[in-house]
Amino acid sequence: MIDKIVLAPYYLSLAFRHWLYDSGIIRTHSPECPSISVGNITAGGTGKTPHTEMLLRILQEHPLWKNRNIAVLSRGYKRKSSGFQQVTADGTAEFFGDEPLQIKRKFPDTTVAVCKSRVKGIGYLASNKSFIGSKASRKCLDCNYPDCDLVILDDAFQYRKLSPTISIVLVDYNRPVYKDHLLPLGRLRDLPERLREADIIIVSKCPSYIEQWEKERIAANLHIEGYDPGTCRGKGRKKQQWLFFSTIGYEPLEPVFKEGDSRFVYSHRAILFSGIANDSLLKKYLSGSYKLFRCFRFPDHHKFTNGDISQIGHSARECPTAIVVTTEKDSQRLYDRKDKVPEFLRQRTFQAPIKAEFISDEDKERFIGAIGSFF
Repeated sequence: MIDKIVLAPYYLSLAFRHWLYDSGIIRTHSPECPSISVGNITAGGTGKTPHTEMLLRILQEHPLWKNRNIAVLSRGYKRKSSGFQQVTADGTAEFFGDEPLQIKRKFPDTTVAVCKSRVKGIGYLASNKSFIGSKASRKCLDCNYPDCDLVILDDAFQYRKLSPTISIVLVDYNRPVYKDHLLPLGRLRDLPERLREADIIIVSKCPSYIEQWEKERIAANLHIEGYDPGTCRGKGRKKQQWLFFSTIGYEPLEPVFKEGDSRFVYSHRAILFSGIANDSLLKKYLSGSYKLFRCFRFPDHHKFTNGDISQIGHSARECPTAIVVTTEKDSQRLYDRKDKVPEFLRQRTFQAPIKAEFISDEDKERFIGAIGSFF
């Protein structure tokens, strides 16, 4: 209610925009190939990229999808390039964006592309004939990717011009949308009522075990009626919805640069720097093995300057035995500046690979069933 009063202009502008699409005044495109959107209504911090990677792993392991061509399409936030670009593992975060590059490097055999217009981007990937003849499509005729059987759309829930086959929306367990507010009072970038448009809702960053009563309470707060934890299904205000719960954890540390010295992993102290929405989970993970000597927090998608690198290097000299740790996403941008990172810092800088998983194998199987029901 506070959003409708204090932030009335912003609330009404969002509501009017959605009305234009819902009423058909602004056209919505349906892609010619199956597509899955992974998004949220929060300004960062729900784990879209780890869940996109989780979805890729699940599909590539499944008998029905493991031999199919699955692509990932992203906007490529804050990239310097323009138009449609196919991401290459030896590229830069500045050119492609840090998250698409992270996905490509972890899944080198997967087609990853970036395009501000997701309608055009998925058209290229699916060989959509409606784009043949345009200047952009002529430019893209030499792209070396096969026609895609499925496209995963990273962060496309607010992109109303495209109507995906399946819409997955993430909600942070630690900061659920029903306890949040629109920007700038909170972190919501879209109306919480938009959750009713989702086919699948995943509550992310959960503890490793959740009681059944808590799942039912969360479902009620999300306005999913008759939710059954045994089937993960309930009735939303507009349609049947699935509700799942996932955790996010970190894998063993890996060197960012080829000069990385693995002996620093056994240090007792760590220096952390990150440019993500919320670094609390990473701090908790590192605190189990290290005493945090110093923590540097930068804005999300921050481009590291010479001054930033010098500041981190200064702290590393103050504690010469400490390991220097950053996130996977930040390491993509730091690697762009490798010529500016002194050798002693390259030897000590490691990344913490992130991984999202469902809280149980049963939920994973039910999720696969939910995905399969749309195709």
